[in-house]
Amino acid sequence: MIIPDENGEEHLFDILFTFDVDETEKSYLVAVPAEQAEQEEQEVFAFRFEESDQNEDDLTLYQIETDQEWDMIEEMLNTFTDSDEE
Repeated sequence: MIIPDENGEEHLFDILFTFDVDETEKSYLVAVPAEQAEQEEQEVFAFRFEESDQNEDDLTLYQIETDQEWDMIEEMLNTFTDSDEE
């Protein structure tokens, strides 16, 4: 997945996982920079996203803004890493 930064530079990311929250009907994704994908320590990025009506491969990303969203993402990340270690 390619994500441009605020300067317009494009960066390649690997998506670790996505999840939907039924109560809010919002979708989230957690990704790491592709160059860090195989490293033991990774910088993790999380976004809320919406799929395009015309192209399911085209996503609109939104920054996480609330503590409630961050807490939920952190919980999902902990679940993901716990299951990955087993």
